[in-house]
Amino acid sequence: MSVTQTGTSRPTGRRIRGWKPLALTAAAVLVGITLPTAAASPAVATTTAYDDTYYEGAIGKTGPALKDALHTIISDQTRISYSAVWNALKATDQDPNNGNNVILLYSGTSRSKSLNGGNTGNWNREHVWAQSHGDFGTSAGPGTDLHHLRPEDVQINSIRGNKDFDNGGSAVSGAAGNYTDSNSFEPRDAVKGDVARMILYMAVRYEGDDSWADLEPNDSVSNGSSPYHGRLSVLKQWNAEDPPSAFEENRNEIIYDTYQHNRNPFIDHPEWVEAIW
Repeated sequence: MSVTQTGTSRPTGRRIRGWKPLALTAAAVLVGITLPTAAASPAVATTTAYDDTYYEGAIGKTGPALKDALHTIISDQTRISYSAVWNALKATDQDPNNGNNVILLYSGTSRSKSLNGGNTGNWNREHVWAQSHGDFGTSAGPGTDLHHLRPEDVQINSIRGNKDFDNGGSAVSGAAGNYTDSNSFEPRDAVKGDVARMILYMAVRYEGDDSWADLEPNDSVSNGSSPYHGRLSVLKQWNAEDPPSAFEENRNEIIYDTYQHNRNPFIDHPEWVEAIW
C-alpha cells in the first residue's frame, strides 16, 4: 500500500588521507599501531523473527534475485508528509536514558526534542541519502522515508551537506569522531554501520518503478546530483565492522509498527549486504 499521510571513538588528530583510495580493504588502527590488512568478519542476522512471514519471499535468495524480492517486500509502505517527520523522529530517535531528548546521529549528542528547527543550537532532519542525489527533495517518498532520516545538529548537518561517505578528512568541530574533506564525510565509529544500512536500504527500496529515480550505490565520492551514493566498498566494510545496535533495531521496530509499516532488511539481516553486493 502507498498511503500518503497530511561507540567506539577514533584516536584524535588528522586522518591519513591515503586511506581514501585504499578503502577497498579493511584495516584497523589501535594505539597508533597499524595492524595487517584483514577481511572484516561477516555481519550476521540480528533476528529471524520475520523470516517466516515478512521476509518469506526473500529467504534462500542471493544477488539480483534477493534484491528484487526485498524491493517488492519493502515497497509496501505507508508514506508520511515531511512535516510529520518531526514528530516521528522524536519517537524513533528518543534517547533511551531521557525521554525528553533525541540522540543526534553524527555527534551522538542528546538534545531536547523541543529544540527542533533551523537555528544554531537546533536539530533538524538529516537526509542520510542526500536528497540532491536523485533530486527527490522532500516530497512524500524518498524525501520523507524515515529509514534514512535522522535528527542532527543544524551546523553539523550543513557540514555534511550532500557529500558521499568515505574514510578520511579533517576532524569535524563539535562532532568528535567525525571527519570530512571536500567531497566526503566519515561518521563516528558507533554509527558507521547505521549509515551503511540506511544507504543500502534506499538503493533497494527505490528502483525507479514508482516515479522516483533509481537509486544505486557506487564506489565514487563525486556523485553530485546523480542518483548514486558512495563509497560502496567502504559502506560494506562499515556494515561488517559495526553490526546493528539495540538502538538501531528498536528504531526499525518503531518505523515498522507505527509509521511506515516496512522494515530495513539490512538491520534484520546485515549479511544480505554481501549477498547482494
